[in-house]
Amino acid sequence: MADETVMDGIDKLAREEHELFERQSRGTATDADRERLQRIQVLLDQCWDLLRQRRARREFGFNPDDAHVRDEKTVEGYSG
Repeated sequence: MADETVMDGIDKLAREEHELFERQSRGTATDADRERLQRIQVLLDQCWDLLRQRRARREFGFNPDDAHVRDEKTVEGYSG
């Protein structure tokens, strides 16, 4: 998987996230919309994490294709 593929996925998810935020701000979001929004936020975190892994592996001379999507618990457990 290339970085561009990951970025394309991020762009697609971000557009859907924006649409769901719009529905929520208008008060027209359904329970399914809210659940999907939460899922998208996790997926985006996983995609960004994968992209960071790929870039770090490349920077230090390792194969970026060896990076992998980490589970939700790992990615969501980061603290800033």
